[in-house]
Amino acid sequence: MNGLNKGIRKVEMALRWDPSPAGEPPTDLDIVAGTYLADDPRGEPAYVVHFDSRSPDGTITLHRDSTDGKGFGWDEVMTLELDRLDARYGRVLVGVVIQQRPAERTFVSVRNPAFRIREGYTVLAEDDFGTVLGATAATVAEFVRDPADGWSLQDGVQGYEDDPAAFTRIMGRLRRS
Repeated sequence: MNGLNKGIRKVEMALRWDPSPAGEPPTDLDIVAGTYLADDPRGEPAYVVHFDSRSPDGTITLHRDSTDGKGFGWDEVMTLELDRLDARYGRVLVGVVIQQRPAERTFVSVRNPAFRIREGYTVLAEDDFGTVLGATAATVAEFVRDPADGWSLQDGVQGYEDDPAAFTRIMGRLRRS
């Protein structure tokens, strides 16, 4: 790293949404993070962290998991300690998937979804999924490691129309405009 620039070190990804109206099935959104090897940054993820897993080295941790959006504040929270990731990883992609059971949903049918990514108290990115209303999943942040400058954020929401399992396999591939 050059002199004073350490890059992004530790971020918090927070996700929220309102519960489904009474009488409708619950809405379940999940944060997903995929890590990619520096020598194959657009290939298959080396590993994926989501509601039922954790990173092998403890650098990516899901602290809160909601299956219905009930509660106050942020419904799901994940911490990514980028500065602790092994040097073999050069890219981390963060996404959000909508569980498709018991009802099929897209972001247009989720009540008040939003996410926020911050480092300490500094907000790096936030959005309400308004540009991907027809999608069932979306990538929301891409962290890329530069050997000289550390980790940087390339934000931007990109929608997908895949089920959660397929999304985790393809979320890191290069997309056409």
